[in-house]
Amino acid sequence: MATASTAADADRTRQRVWRYLRALGASATEADDLTQETLLAALRAPRDGVANPDAFVLGIAKNQWLRSRRWWRRRREREIADAVDQLWTATATADDGDELIARLRECLGRLQPRARQALELHYRDGLRWQEVGPRIGLQVNGAKTLAQRSRQALRQCIEKNDGSDA
Repeated sequence: MATASTAADADRTRQRVWRYLRALGASATEADDLTQETLLAALRAPRDGVANPDAFVLGIAKNQWLRSRRWWRRRREREIADAVDQLWTATATADDGDELIARLRECLGRLQPRARQALELHYRDGLRWQEVGPRIGLQVNGAKTLAQRSRQALRQCIEKNDGSDA
C-alpha cells in the first residue's frame, strides 16, 4: 500500500511531466498519453546510478515526445526541444512549472492579438498550420513566420522576467 507522501510524490511527478510535455508543444490529450508512457518507461528503466531522478524522468519524456513526432531526426525541432529543456531546468524545477506558466500567461498577454490567436489555435487547439493560416487571415507560410516570431518574443519575454540573468 502506498503512503500518502509516495502518492503525493507520484502525483507531483505526473504533473511535472505533463507540464513539461505541454511546454514542448504537446496538446493536452497528447501530453496525457505521453505522460503515461513516460512514467511506465521510467518504472521499467534501471535506475542504478541515476543521480537526478527528476532529470531522468524529464529526459524520458523529451524522448517520448520527439519519437511521437518522428522529429528526432530534424535538427530544428531538436533545437526547440533543447531550448525548452534549458528554460525548464532554469525556471521550473523548484515549483513544477508554476512560475513559468504564470510568466508564459503574462507574456502571451503582451503579444498582438493575431499572434496570440495563431499560437493558441496551433498549440492549444491542435490545428495544423494549414488550418490556422486562413483563420487568422494569412497564408500558411505567413502564419508559420508569425508563429516563429511570436515564439521568439515569448522566449525573450520569459527569459527577461527570469531574474536569474540580472
